[in-house]
Amino acid sequence: MKPIRQSIKFDKKFLDKDALKVVNTIHKAGFEVYLVGGCVRDLLLGLEPKDFDIATNAKPEQVHKLFKRSRLIGRRFRLVHVMFSARKFIEVATFRSGQVQTAKSGVIVRDNCYGNLEDDVVRRDFNINALYYDIHKHEVIDYVGGLKDLEARE
Repeated sequence: MKPIRQSIKFDKKFLDKDALKVVNTIHKAGFEVYLVGGCVRDLLLGLEPKDFDIATNAKPEQVHKLFKRSRLIGRRFRLVHVMFSARKFIEVATFRSGQVQTAKSGVIVRDNCYGNLEDDVVRRDFNINALYYDIHKHEVIDYVGGLKDLEARE
């Protein structure tokens, strides 16, 4: 799959400062990191996002170590919530693949394997939620036609 990469510099007033802190910290630690999903969709529509989700190739335990005020959540799929107040957190997810590991008996022992950006894209529910934004390169990455779908909605 070859993605479409579209250069876009969003107005900073629409970018959450805490989300940017999380992205910058993960990036400085040497990992790939993107804003993803509804926040990217809203930014493209000129709306102020209600929440910001982040996707990275860093494992949850690696992300957790980067932030003193964070917690690991989820049994099936581990996520990290980076806490900024009692009511505000930024959710960080590791890229997932669609692989399933089964025992010899056929029982699924793991259906939540980590992957890369391309793997993560195909697990998203809608094309417009599979848009990734690299704040350092100021580019939207679209593997599945989410930009076209968004244009068709306008």
